[in-house]
Amino acid sequence: MPNPRPRRRPAFTLDKNQVNFAALTPLTFLRWSAHVCPNRLAVVHGTRLFTWQDTYMRCRRLASSLVRLGIGPGDTVAAMLHNTPEMYELHFGVPMAGGVLNALNIRLDPDSIALMLNHAGARVVVCDREFSGVMAAAVGKVDDPPLVIDVDDPEYAGPGTRLGQTEYEALLAAGDPQYLWNPPLDEWDAIALNYTSGTTGNPKGVVYSHRGAYLNAIADILAWRLPRYAVYLWTLPMFHCNGWCFPWAIAAVTGTNICLRKVEAGSIFSLIRQYQVTHYCGAPIVHNTLLHAPAQLREGIGHRVQGMVAGAAPPAATLAGMERIGFDLTHVYGLAEVYGPATVCVKQQEWDSLPVEDRAARNARQGVRYVLEEEAAVLDPATMQPVPWDGETIGEIMFRGNIMMKGYLNDPQATADAFAGGWFHSGDLAVVDADGYMKIRDRSKDVIISGGESISSLEVEDAICHHPAVLAAAVVAQPDPKWGEAPCAFVELTPGAQITERELIEYCRSRLAHFKTPKTIVFGQLPKTATGKIQKYALRARARSVAAIE
Repeated sequence: MPNPRPRRRPAFTLDKNQVNFAALTPLTFLRWSAHVCPNRLAVVHGTRLFTWQDTYMRCRRLASSLVRLGIGPGDTVAAMLHNTPEMYELHFGVPMAGGVLNALNIRLDPDSIALMLNHAGARVVVCDREFSGVMAAAVGKVDDPPLVIDVDDPEYAGPGTRLGQTEYEALLAAGDPQYLWNPPLDEWDAIALNYTSGTTGNPKGVVYSHRGAYLNAIADILAWRLPRYAVYLWTLPMFHCNGWCFPWAIAAVTGTNICLRKVEAGSIFSLIRQYQVTHYCGAPIVHNTLLHAPAQLREGIGHRVQGMVAGAAPPAATLAGMERIGFDLTHVYGLAEVYGPATVCVKQQEWDSLPVEDRAARNARQGVRYVLEEEAAVLDPATMQPVPWDGETIGEIMFRGNIMMKGYLNDPQATADAFAGGWFHSGDLAVVDADGYMKIRDRSKDVIISGGESISSLEVEDAICHHPAVLAAAVVAQPDPKWGEAPCAFVELTPGAQITERELIEYCRSRLAHFKTPKTIVFGQLPKTATGKIQKYALRARARSVAAIE
């Protein structure tokens, strides 16, 4: 049989150039919305209203003014702000100037802020007047102090002074509204810097790229089916993983940003009613606050509201309760290192026919990877092999792909450790159910070992939170002379509710194996971060103190 005639292969290796390739950056979302819907409302804060054209021009003014101050590629601009228009504008104006935005946690102390400003080499810091005292103390500890730009929010009437260098609105007034900014030459360039909580040592600086921010913003839209012209309420701090990339996502859908300085049930319901808010995000405690608020605060809200919940795994009782009052929650999961959320509990159509409690139990899982995240899996950290889909075998959630940090700033060893074995190690322990959905059992450091048995603190918390008197709960290990460790529960009750320690322990016994039932229950307000996460490290110290007294 004759050999086939040699084939000439087509030359598919064509050049990449400015005509057929552009670096991915979420800054183009703002430009698009300002072009397509210039007069549509973009940002609302009290009596201040800005259209998309207004917002684009303000961001260009900001960028040009920062360039005039010497900000260029790779320079850090820090911000210590509430969810105000200034914070939203910084997400665009800083990278338009080539800079990197470092949004600071507003609850940090001067020493922590100074550490971050030093580590990031911040050239400029934009600060709300409310935090002027803390910032003044922090800047005084910085080796090369940054220029402070004051924000005097007209919605704030509390104490605080300007630090006297430059005021934000004056800075914008001197800027060019037609400033010709350029997208980054390389989409791998840094766009933002976020610091981890630092509960087990100094915080690490997580570096985001333009590419990653662009892709996660689009992934947010896909995961939540975020519609064009969504009305988004800023209950989630923009300093937390850059608001889970929603500043950029809302620009992509030409939505309306409703700003909020402080998370309070009355304010939230009022804004939902006034502006017909369609979407909001938050940790479980935010949703619990709304769920347990007086029913009269919800009066006049006739539409269903979409909420996104992340942080600690939400109790099924929270999901079910919110559904009953007209709020549909979508459960996502992630970390700072993956730009906020990177998995979602995708709701299957067949779940619609299930009782609300069964739907809530399914929706309480961490689910599956975002469509633009390459891989998320539960692996055995010893073998790096996937665990079986049996709902029992515990492994560690790991990620790799497009929605992943560049690495930790100035910390190659921590970056190498986090990426060991070709995966990012989350530290979260989980199982995989038969349908391929992940469910967290615990943080690796939060598992309670009692008499050789592993107890999931999340399982115990979920049981406690089913009691109607409970607003929130956190369970940690307490030293025990017989068992080594035993569960200790810290419980925050709903306003006006009463229950004794013995009554709640007996309630838990009816829902849990006896060895999983808390030995001790402490009532009181739970310590939380600015993002609503419960500070378990503080509770572990209290649990040790309680054990010592007993």
